[in-house]
Amino acid sequence: MSPTSREIVRQTIRFQDPPRYARDLPAPWGSDFVWAGPHPNPDARSGASGRHADEWGAVWENIGICSLGEVKEYPLLDWSDWERLKIPDANDPERYRHLPGVRKEAGDRFVTCCGMSLYERVHFLRGLENTWVDIHEEPERLGTLIDLLADMNVAIIGHAAAAGMDALFLLDDWGLQERLMIAPADWRRLWKPRYAKVFGAAKAAGLATFLHSCGYIVDILDDLAEIGLDVIQLDQQENMGLEQLSRWRGKLTFYVPVDIQQTMVRGTDSDIRRYAREMGRCLGTPQGGFIPKWYGDPKGAGHAEAAIRAMGEEFSAMNRERAALHNAEPVW
Repeated sequence: MSPTSREIVRQTIRFQDPPRYARDLPAPWGSDFVWAGPHPNPDARSGASGRHADEWGAVWENIGICSLGEVKEYPLLDWSDWERLKIPDANDPERYRHLPGVRKEAGDRFVTCCGMSLYERVHFLRGLENTWVDIHEEPERLGTLIDLLADMNVAIIGHAAAAGMDALFLLDDWGLQERLMIAPADWRRLWKPRYAKVFGAAKAAGLATFLHSCGYIVDILDDLAEIGLDVIQLDQQENMGLEQLSRWRGKLTFYVPVDIQQTMVRGTDSDIRRYAREMGRCLGTPQGGFIPKWYGDPKGAGHAEAAIRAMGEEFSAMNRERAALHNAEPVW
């Protein structure tokens, strides 16, 4: 009997030699994943056009060309506003009443629960410049805010585990194009212990741990693996290089599309197919550790349908080859 989608993802993350690739792709290739989370999510970012305030009071503006907006008004520009900050109740049971239904409807697929960012939410509240200044001038206050966000994640983890979710997914872009946004030593001092708390709580609850982080983040990949990260989701890889990222092959699972900034935008059909193959070689192992995906906002990233087709077809061909080695049904 063939493993279920849920089992395939777990085997991939645990390096247990799954008979095919787990995947997260558009039709016709399909996905082994279902996405869920608290509703509304306390970390929700406005995707609607126009100006909208989130639960914290941050005002977002989206000009309508993609699914992402920008914060234009920050509710915690001054630390004197702390007592007036609107802090969402992450333990409100109304946020989670739908989760058992999501698990049931997902069937045998892998359900990933979205949690709270530990860096991006800070600068959505304080502003990016203030956040960087806080690292040096207000580390205790900054730490209190990060602790709050970590504790909110622990609350989400409890509800997600009770509803039968499979993983916790965090989103924090840490990199510029060629370096981390802050000094790695400051990341280790302020953020690493809080990530460790969240990942530890997730593991104790039986959830796998996922982190999306784009930009140049090689300086902290060893740290993330050390404190319990299972899966790193990178939409960009060319700014770091696949060969350099291969240092974490077998230590982290890579959940990745063909690089969304370069090859998917500027590459030919052959370039895309060749890069997909290189990803499998550099990032995966015979036992697992590689999950092909696509970028969910192709219009916003400038991805042509032909590019998406080339990527999906090549990933599918790679999957058929893996399944043949295992005398298994490729499924997709």
